[in-house]
Amino acid sequence: GKNVEERFAPKYFSQFTLGIDFTARDIQKKLKDKGLPWEKAKAFDQSAVLGEFLDVKDYSLDNLKFELKKNGQVVQSGNTKSMIFSIPQIIEHCSEFFTLKIGDLIYTGTPEGVGPVVKGDVIKVGVDGLTELETKIV
Repeated sequence: GKNVEERFAPKYFSQFTLGIDFTARDIQKKLKDKGLPWEKAKAFDQSAVLGEFLDVKDYSLDNLKFELKKNGQVVQSGNTKSMIFSIPQIIEHCSEFFTLKIGDLIYTGTPEGVGPVVKGDVIKVGVDGLTELETKIV
């Protein structure tokens, strides 16, 4: 899709998932201190893990509760109703600048609670109380 109008955006996706896009804060700081782009802090092996894809028809994307647990403790919690822009608005905006193709992913943001992870941490991400993604930091 290119230049997809908001009203047509729901026709461009049938599934969604939750994901985590990790940031290497040490690398990010070094690059920022030098005034350099910090894509290396976001684009490293295993930096963006994904959960199972879920059918849109089974959920209300306008009011979808999700959370992230680290070692059993909820550290991030959010709801799509708190998003500044709706998913169709985000698709419309993104498609103005690049063509969206099958398999493309759009990460929509991060709720409060970002924090460090260390080797051995177990991270679980869920939607509506169901665990959709579990990963262990190695």
